[in-house]
This record gives sequence, structure tokens and C-alpha cells, in this order.
Amino acid sequence: MRESKIESYLVREVKKLKGLCLKWVSPGTRGVPDRIVIMPKGKTYYVEMKQPNGRVDPLQQYMHKQLTNRDHQVFTLWTKEQVNEFIKKVGD
Repeated sequence: MRESKIESYLVREVKKLKGLCLKWVSPGTRGVPDRIVIMPKGKTYYVEMKQPNGRVDPLQQYMHKQLTNRDHQVFTLWTKEQVNEFIKKVGD
């Protein structure tokens, strides 16, 4: 399944939970995760979307580490099933 289809599915599922799923574009800073998920009660998550045979490149790994070192949660999702698991986790 294409990354764009999985990403669209994520956006729909987050909206069902009254969350925001914003595309993150950061001019001048490469490697940021694809989406910022903002949920009720002040919960924020960063999500990297990949198609099933995709890979996280070193620059993305570096940026993910920068975020996790600051106590932010970063998720990399490859499939709809992983999106469902993510939704269960953040929907609580």
C-alpha cells in the first residue's frame, strides 16, 4: 500500500478522536517527521509515515533522536495495522 494511503488513513482516524494530524513542513530543516498529532488533554506525538518497503534515512533517524532526547514520542508507521495500534495507544 502506498505511503499516501496509509497517511490519509492516519489523518481520518485521528480526526475521529477529535485530534489534529498536521503535516509538518520545516523549511531549512530536513528530516522532521511527516506529521504532528495533537490530541485532547495536551498530548502531542510525532509520526513518520513509510510505505511497507520504505526505510528511515539517517537524517530522519537523527531528527527522531533529537525529539526523543527531549522526551517527545516519535512513531514510525508502515501499515494500517500499525496505525490502528497507534490510535489505540493515543486514544486512551
